[in-house]
Amino acid sequence: MKHLEGLIAAPFTPFHKDGSLHLELIPTYYQMLQNNKVAGAFICGSTGEGVSLTLEEKKLVMKAWANVVGDNPNFTVIPFLGGTCIADCKDLALYAKTIGLGAVAFTTPFYFKPANANVLAKACIEIGEAVPDVAFYYYHIPVLTGVHITMYELLQAVHGKLDNFAGIKYTHEDFMDYLSCMRFANGKYDMLWGRDENMLSALVLGAKGAVGSTYNYAAPLYLSLIDAYNHNNLEAARALQQQSIDMIRLLGKYGGIATGKAYMKKIGLDCGEFRLPISNMSDSQFELFSADVDALGFSAYASKIPK
Repeated sequence: MKHLEGLIAAPFTPFHKDGSLHLELIPTYYQMLQNNKVAGAFICGSTGEGVSLTLEEKKLVMKAWANVVGDNPNFTVIPFLGGTCIADCKDLALYAKTIGLGAVAFTTPFYFKPANANVLAKACIEIGEAVPDVAFYYYHIPVLTGVHITMYELLQAVHGKLDNFAGIKYTHEDFMDYLSCMRFANGKYDMLWGRDENMLSALVLGAKGAVGSTYNYAAPLYLSLIDAYNHNNLEAARALQQQSIDMIRLLGKYGGIATGKAYMKKIGLDCGEFRLPISNMSDSQFELFSADVDALGFSAYASKIPK
């Protein structure tokens, strides 16, 4: 299967002030990502609040992205199916196929957790077999799922049993496991890096594609980092990674994942607020956040909205 390269943004799901979907913003969102040389969108994931969307809302978001991207071969849309209900995941995978999306992603069940890699592989196979001509990705994010099965074990368990198993979105810091996955079966599987603040370390191990939330609003920073690494300018690459870290530290300072939508407001694309149970900034907190962001020189490497 084709291995993806470059930046894959994890878009925020846009909401109106009343909390309903703001799908009308997605065409502008897509154009913004295109203009900033982002190669795809991983929709309805953690950043996209997929676990806070109804099944019907997920389908509406998927359809909105499918409509704006059309048959663009240079932009890949990967919808996140979920993880707690296998039947719902199969339903969403079949819907993705119906509307022309060529890839889907699934994470481990995280309420009733799989006992081992073989059980997790069975869940992947059951969903993946429902859409045999759609690339199937596993989404590894143990900090949220609480499932710490190594991905090397999962590849061993699924290898040869699901032809459309394309690879893994790897959002964890286990570089030993990641490298072993990269080299498994002669590099057969697409290992998409998922920790923006550790991108440089992943590049050293051979990562070619990465999925992340900060690529929404700071894509030029990471494209410069990749370029510096590719030209063996390691000091510049390290400095750019530090800029990324400084930017990401503000996420923690101002409350976590919802701070990403505040960054989107800074670039001029207001995606609304996060749904409960995520807390959002007050107006006074946003003013303090905005001053901190400006002090980083954020505007020099922020993604630009098309005129």
